[in-house]
Amino acid sequence: MPDSVYKVITLVGTSTESWEKAAKAAVDRAGKTLRELRVAEVVELDMQLDNGKVEAYRAKVRVSFKFEGKD
Repeated sequence: MPDSVYKVITLVGTSTESWEKAAKAAVDRAGKTLRELRVAEVVELDMQLDNGKVEAYRAKVRVSFKFEGKD
């Protein structure tokens, strides 16, 4: 297996329904513009509130993909 380098970025996905859907939204969106996604790690969960009521679930996700920079 040849040596590889992967880049890691942090994304925040949101959903009005659940943390799972928020995380999936982040990964799905990344998959539209990034190639060779390898790993997605949920690193933080929180909620957006309005007057004490949950407005949205947010998932901070670290996503890694193969780095194809020039040598």
